[in-house]
Amino acid sequence: MATRKVTLSLDEAAWSFAEQAAARAGMSPSAWISKAARREAVRTGCGPASDVTAQAAADAAEMAAAEEAMRAAG
Repeated sequence: MATRKVTLSLDEAAWSFAEQAAARAGMSPSAWISKAARREAVRTGCGPASDVTAQAAADAAEMAAAEEAMRAAG
């Protein structure tokens, strides 16, 4: 899997939790945070945006439908 270097800011407690959990899992904090982020994204229904243009069109269509529903409701 390809990796991308990024800079993150974590509060002290979050970093401590990540270090401890990573050590227990036998992995680096970076790998553990990456795995945790993927797991949380899947849990909340997010996924990779493979086609940004299609996503933008879907967002615009959803917004238009919501506005129409609000107008219809008065």
